[in-house]
Amino acid sequence: MKGLSDPTLAGAARRLSQAIQDLAARLASDGRTVRIMEVCGTHTMAIARSGLRHLLPANVILTSGPGCPVCVTGPGYIDAAQALAEQGAVIVTFGDLLRVPGSRLNLAETRARGGEVHVCYSPMEALKRAQASPDRQVVFLAIGFETTAAPIIAMLDLALRAGVENLSLLTAFKCVPPALTALIADPEIRIDAFLCPGHVSAIIGADAYRFVAETHRIPCVVAGFEPLDILLAIEGILNQLVTGESRVENQYQRVVRPEGNLKIQRLMDRHLTPADVDWRGIGVIPHSGLALRPEFRTFDAEARFDRVVQPGRIHPDCQCGEVLKGKITPPECRLFRRGCHPDHPIGPCMVSSEGSCAAWFHYDPPGQTEDNHG
Repeated sequence: MKGLSDPTLAGAARRLSQAIQDLAARLASDGRTVRIMEVCGTHTMAIARSGLRHLLPANVILTSGPGCPVCVTGPGYIDAAQALAEQGAVIVTFGDLLRVPGSRLNLAETRARGGEVHVCYSPMEALKRAQASPDRQVVFLAIGFETTAAPIIAMLDLALRAGVENLSLLTAFKCVPPALTALIADPEIRIDAFLCPGHVSAIIGADAYRFVAETHRIPCVVAGFEPLDILLAIEGILNQLVTGESRVENQYQRVVRPEGNLKIQRLMDRHLTPADVDWRGIGVIPHSGLALRPEFRTFDAEARFDRVVQPGRIHPDCQCGEVLKGKITPPECRLFRRGCHPDHPIGPCMVSSEGSCAAWFHYDPPGQTEDNHG
């Protein structure tokens, strides 16, 4: 397994792998094949990079869900950002949005055509840019799950305290738990367990998934991102399936608490309110997003510029939506490696550093065994 050159770690990996093999054999004796969905892009990349998928028994299938916030954002959001740049706004964005296709162009092409689009590593760079150019309107592309929403809202809180008025957010915040509900409700998707995200859970807490285990009887394990973390989580999931249990296990206790980060939750609640938002491939999920509260409307780019984000146009052959729901693997998409690749991405799953298609492209090259690819 890649990334486990230390003898002690390699030995632990072998022991976990054997335990997984034994548990999988017990499930196989009952004719059971289990599908475990990870809903975190960092897990997706870690699984691909370390070759974990190929290490598992044939009846244990890892499948990727909508764990990449860039990937679940529709082209209409990119269109709106482009329009704001064309109106003269200064756009500040994380780098993984730069090459996500809109209906016509991506933001890199918008910048090449004269739009002012700046890549940043921290939301604070948007605030600093707004303070340095008080005569310009600065728009930060506020996209992400609960993990990313937290520092963005912390930045907005600082802007409010500093009296900065030329900064606004084009929000596309999304929340993980409502997406799990939507996936469970889809009759075409079979999910036996969830490998729950580590970063998101650090904010919302492991208890946020209790409804999945208690109401839907689906095991959940919160995991870290090292290969051993993920193997340990898979062992925990299989143990639950073998014994017929369904509960939330927090195997990332060095970072995640049952209740999450209450201070950050209070800050987010003060500025944000639940909203119905559209997820690429899934559709509108009630209360699955976070929008600025009405009292902060002046910092909402859609309100400030009177521009509502529209659905946009998706390439007719792009199957990112099916990949995001775990219905197909990236190689099953008709465009994968056939027109769609990192140098020419047609869908967002090939662009983002957390995208499933990018993970398979870089770490699952043609010719590797197809075992356990689901």
